[in-house]
Amino acid sequence: MRVHTESVQFKADQKLIQYIEKRLNKMDHFFDRIIEARVTLKLENSGQIKDKIAEVRLSVPGDQLIAKEASKTFEASVDNATSALKRQLIRYKERMRKA
Repeated sequence: MRVHTESVQFKADQKLIQYIEKRLNKMDHFFDRIIEARVTLKLENSGQIKDKIAEVRLSVPGDQLIAKEASKTFEASVDNATSALKRQLIRYKERMRKA
């Protein structure tokens, strides 16, 4: 699976990018036909506590799964988004089996 990481309004360090790739590569355990993952990291300056947003898009055959999470850190946002995508992948696999 290819992982594309894009950071908006800041420069993501290599440690964060490696963390994201490590988390997303674990998604292959749930569904092995993921084509690519696109991660968009954004800083939101609205004065709220949750100002780091991670949006993850997984391209699977015939569909695209999307999860968007906000948290205090990018790592927590990515963790929450990957757990949401895990549930989506399991549901997607169930639909593929029934079809």
